[in-house]
Amino acid sequence: MATPDIGTDPSEARQVLHRVFGYDSFRGSQQDVIEHVVAGGDALVLMPTGGGKSLCYQIPALVRAGVGVVVSPLIALMQDQVDALRNVGVRAGFLNSTQNPDERSMVESEFLAGELDLLYLAPERLRLESTMRLLDRGKVSLFAIDEAHCVSQWGHDFRPDYLALSALHERWPDVPRIALTATATEATHAEIATRLNLKEARHFVASFDRPNIQYRIEPKNEPKRQLLDLLKTEHAGDAGIVYCLSRASVEKTAEFLVQNGIPALPYHAGLDSRVRATNQSRFLREDGLVMVATIAFGMGIDKPDVRFVAHLDLPKSVEGYYQETGRAGRDGLPSTAWLAYGLQDVVQQRKMIDTSEGDQAHRRMLGMHLDAMLALCETVDCRRTRLLAYFGQQGEPCGNCDTCLSPPESWDGTVPAQKLLSTVVRLQNERRQKFGAGQLIDILLGKKTAKVIQHDHDSLTVFGIGTDLREAEWRGVVRQLLAQGLLAVEGDYGTLVLTEASAEVLSRRREVMLRREPEKARAARPAKASKAAAVVDLPTEAVPVFERLRAWRGAVAKEQGVPAYVVFHDATLRQIATLEPSTLAELGTVNGVGENKLAKYGQGILDTLAE
Repeated sequence: MATPDIGTDPSEARQVLHRVFGYDSFRGSQQDVIEHVVAGGDALVLMPTGGGKSLCYQIPALVRAGVGVVVSPLIALMQDQVDALRNVGVRAGFLNSTQNPDERSMVESEFLAGELDLLYLAPERLRLESTMRLLDRGKVSLFAIDEAHCVSQWGHDFRPDYLALSALHERWPDVPRIALTATATEATHAEIATRLNLKEARHFVASFDRPNIQYRIEPKNEPKRQLLDLLKTEHAGDAGIVYCLSRASVEKTAEFLVQNGIPALPYHAGLDSRVRATNQSRFLREDGLVMVATIAFGMGIDKPDVRFVAHLDLPKSVEGYYQETGRAGRDGLPSTAWLAYGLQDVVQQRKMIDTSEGDQAHRRMLGMHLDAMLALCETVDCRRTRLLAYFGQQGEPCGNCDTCLSPPESWDGTVPAQKLLSTVVRLQNERRQKFGAGQLIDILLGKKTAKVIQHDHDSLTVFGIGTDLREAEWRGVVRQLLAQGLLAVEGDYGTLVLTEASAEVLSRRREVMLRREPEKARAARPAKASKAAAVVDLPTEAVPVFERLRAWRGAVAKEQGVPAYVVFHDATLRQIATLEPSTLAELGTVNGVGENKLAKYGQGILDTLAE
């Protein structure tokens, strides 16, 4: 594709959008960002996953003279990103450590000859003087810094190599830079601007709301079984991601799902690199696979039809949770973000913070991240508004999260809190003992277990004073007192101790409001689709047509060795199945069918429709 210097005429960007990518109009702030960068301005873009960030640098790279250089941390995905661009007729290449010298030499020659529109680089390559000299010898149209939150040392995906990217502006002051991320609090936003020397850049902050995602958080009660129930009743045959905290949990969960008829693959840093690469490739290329992974998996995953993201362990921060759940529903179709959360999660996370490396300030920051995550879990308000508030944005109750669909009650838990805290006091003061939640609850319920009898705890004045609540309810009380900082975890055995704030409750100076889970949550309604998304509700007669198109797409993708979504997204196939075009001209009016794809696949689609 030619890349003439065609100035800053806004209509040029719109023509590229239609001709190359097959869309008639920009979404949200895309047009403003693109016009600003095409005109040579620097930009910092905060836009949710699925919001169309990549077009914000791809189109300017096609409009401006020269080659757009994209800094991406995703070596394992560069090939897929380049394949997707080549499939729409964009001349794209990459340089990273997976290539042999001949492959690198060919890409370098293409760059120097002006035969590329976009060149992808890993950040560590920009630390090599040989790479800098290569860029000096060619013509760079812009620098795009993807996943820009990786520059934040407080962030969840910190990459030290990103710190060196501020040098881009010093070495090439006249080349515009655009930094993009799908997640950033106000503090992270400010840190990105400072570290990448983008304070003078224009900042574009889109709404972080993802209305097609239904957020649901429920108490843990045999979490693997809860997950299986979710997949079988709501997401049978769907692609999805399941996040676990440990490698062992990943392996066990993947095995459990396979044993129960769910095709699942494991992914974590302990696996052989070839196994990881194979599993990731299969997840991207095959339909209906479930990836069970640690957070090592997911950044930059462009698979649009991930229908659910499930967490079997509590994420460490709201930022991490938002980034991970955002991998669901990139195509704008209804999707689920589901989290199982329990008392042990809170105990474990608090313990990890106390024993983490780093100074007191670092541990305090980790504690603040966890507190915000716990507040999201325990809220009685709309989860979406709570999530948006964390990123400094406002929202209305959505009617499409669990707390909106089945509102939990808020109840006065001051007396139960006093009973529990008094039990901790009796054990510490009278017996010089510390115990975990299980023993405290047994004492309150008056259970004469072997451990209770062994320690003579049935003689305590608090023994049996908590029979008005069930064991599960007491665990909820403990969990929420930990979340509110009225209890603390100590030592390797997760024993519970008082905090400074505990005294306020014991002396009746502080009221404790707690969340009571609904007895039985109503069946979740389907998630609402984003108005901006290319969502087509399929008429009954269009369903078999859609399935024929998917089968055709699968065969084409397999033949070309690319993921199915590189050929066409589901949303595009849905529109084709509904419209049933009979000519190439009609097919060319469908969103996502650009000139190159029309020429490449048009006749195949028409033949499939004619069957």
